[in-house]
Amino acid sequence: MMVFEMVQTKDTGVDRISDCLDGKRIALVISGGIAATESIKISREIRRYGGSVYPILTKSAEKIITPLAVSWGAGGVSVTDEWNYKMAQLESFDGVLLAPATRNTIAKFVHGIIDSPALMSISAASGNQTPMLFVPSMHNDLFDDPVTDELLKSVTEKGVEILLSDSVEGRRKQPDPVSIVAKLCHIINSRLSARNRIAITLGATRSPIDSVRFIQNSSSGKTGWSIAEHLYRMGHDVICVVGETKYEPSFLLPDVRKTSDPDRILEFCIDLASSSNPPGLWIHSAAILDYQAEKERGKRKSDTGEWNLTLYPSVKHLGELSKYTTGSIRIGFKLEDDSDEEHLIPRAYDLISKYGLDAVVANLISEASGSLPLRCRIVFSGNEVQEITTLQELCETLESMISEN
Repeated sequence: MMVFEMVQTKDTGVDRISDCLDGKRIALVISGGIAATESIKISREIRRYGGSVYPILTKSAEKIITPLAVSWGAGGVSVTDEWNYKMAQLESFDGVLLAPATRNTIAKFVHGIIDSPALMSISAASGNQTPMLFVPSMHNDLFDDPVTDELLKSVTEKGVEILLSDSVEGRRKQPDPVSIVAKLCHIINSRLSARNRIAITLGATRSPIDSVRFIQNSSSGKTGWSIAEHLYRMGHDVICVVGETKYEPSFLLPDVRKTSDPDRILEFCIDLASSSNPPGLWIHSAAILDYQAEKERGKRKSDTGEWNLTLYPSVKHLGELSKYTTGSIRIGFKLEDDSDEEHLIPRAYDLISKYGLDAVVANLISEASGSLPLRCRIVFSGNEVQEITTLQELCETLESMISEN
């Protein structure tokens, strides 16, 4: 499920999602697996992030998909499939994607065989250390062959990243285009300066009142997932600590730790902050319960009449974590009811002052749905307030703030 809001781009063939690959030249090398049929979708996904696609086909791939179809997916760019004097395969690229990566093509690359423009392209990219992603697709019998394992080890030793799917129906099928392009974005952008290790909390938390019932605050997780996805695509190392969510990420993020218990979320965060490689930046977007209840043993019978609950204050995560995050950049979130609009900004400043935050994302309940002209405000510690109109603008603004620091 995509969670980013879309805006129109100059490329009339696709809707631009973000600029993660803006101005980047991507060589899409297509070898002769059945997953070559997915190359059109991959090309269009790359273009949604601002990248330009330059397809290079093997002769085996042409038996599965036509150059005309591939060219259409790439936005009308000419396809390289024959040797010619222009040697387009030796042009400079910002990233090379081999999808699908058949064992035959992988073996030729490892052993230095250049019998096609496609092999020349990936060999040259390896030589000039261009970021490369291989996406193997093959039957389990081939994948489980020790020779394949040795080939993939050789590929990784050459600095090439590999994206694998789990085994389904006896095959290692090619992952979906969204996952492939997200990984490609991350690999390319991880070479940018000021990449950070970032922890982001998101989703709602629960407090059980008996064995089957609980109280829970409201949070869909949409904003948190969107921020996490964008930061990952921009090359940051992202760790997600996740409560209950209505939405799921559009691709599998590499480090997701789930619990709906607010106390366990705090434990996860303290463990992260105390580790040998702690995050340098924290985004606290999870909706942590302000109050919890004492849990009764077993299941309370439904015919026992009124049930009076006593709620007690929860531990304030922002305060507890401040003991472990000295020197880290920290961004909090503040949500208020529409009737409290006049108090929203002052309360955001109170959070900054009380817990030493660098900024607070502040919005009203009606704004959080994204249906109003104003999406939220970012309140900075230096008495600056920036109005944000879309979820994508929020993601990009936070990323710019992170990169500048």
